[in-house]
Amino acid sequence: MRFGWLTLAHSPGPEQDHAAIGQQLEQACLAESLGFDGVWLTEHNFTGEAVYCDPIPFASALAVRTSRVRIGFAVIQLALRHPVRLAVQLALLDNLSGGRLDVGVGRGSIYNEYEFVGYGLRSDDARERAAEALEVLIGAWTEAPFAYQGKYFQLWLPELRPRPYQRPHPPIWRSVVTPASFRECGRLGAPILTPRMPLARIPERLALYEEGLLEGGHDAPARARLRDQAAVWRHVYVGESQAEAEDALGTAVLHTRQHMLHARAAWNPDDFHVDPAMLNPFADPQISDAEGVRWSLDTGALYGTAERVAEQVAAVRAAGVGHLLCQLSFGYLPHGKIVASMRRFAETVMPRFREAG
Repeated sequence: MRFGWLTLAHSPGPEQDHAAIGQQLEQACLAESLGFDGVWLTEHNFTGEAVYCDPIPFASALAVRTSRVRIGFAVIQLALRHPVRLAVQLALLDNLSGGRLDVGVGRGSIYNEYEFVGYGLRSDDARERAAEALEVLIGAWTEAPFAYQGKYFQLWLPELRPRPYQRPHPPIWRSVVTPASFRECGRLGAPILTPRMPLARIPERLALYEEGLLEGGHDAPARARLRDQAAVWRHVYVGESQAEAEDALGTAVLHTRQHMLHARAAWNPDDFHVDPAMLNPFADPQISDAEGVRWSLDTGALYGTAERVAEQVAAVRAAGVGHLLCQLSFGYLPHGKIVASMRRFAETVMPRFREAG
């Protein structure tokens, strides 16, 4: 199996931001020395939901402090960015890292409308805007000169410099949730990552991805590679004991939920409403904290002693997963606990699955 270290740590307030950013950088560099295959960075704006806010300059700092680990985004919010500026930044980052970049893309938050408003946008056209942005991003990386005439972007440029280090460009990953998106990404031959989906759904979703790969006419080696690298995201916490792990993770997930729901209630415009089909018990403000936290622990977390977490990883592997994104840094979980959990996981759990793979 392959293992990625993923962060969605929060900062409680502006006065804690500087220390939190430094701790995130320390953890991400530690992930390389502990043998993780990738470091995956999330993006959220304005409320400390992601401590560094913008993952691209943070990734640049990480690129010059590491030499082996791949650096991924899970995901960059395409609808919030100008695609040519993004193409330049990511091409430079790919060069700085020596070709270690993985670019996960998405339209933007489906819950935090205040992130769009902060950039002078609304989410109504986010899907269309993101689709155009992706076309521009790829075109700027692969064509010279490059011209584009779309609804949102009209541009011409002689040549993008620097070119990405990886040719023709860094891998572009898609975040997928619905059955249709798994199948469509298979047809496109796009690498995929999926959030904290219940274990029972994983085999059927991966089967749809495989069907799409076949429909897309991808050859057997490409299908095997893409199927093997399809990534599933889980909270991971390896504690001193089962009770300590459940208490620490449960508290962190509770703080995460309260932080996010408070920001949405306080800052989302009155005319914004989340599609009920996109809500789950963790994200639904009508559900109690206790029920939301329990749902998150039951469906999207691997936690406990090292032995128990190894059993849970084995169950994920048996469901067909060969690439696990381990969210080891989250909520307000103290830095010391995160580092201790990372070490236990890397030294006690990961080697069992390296040998098996």
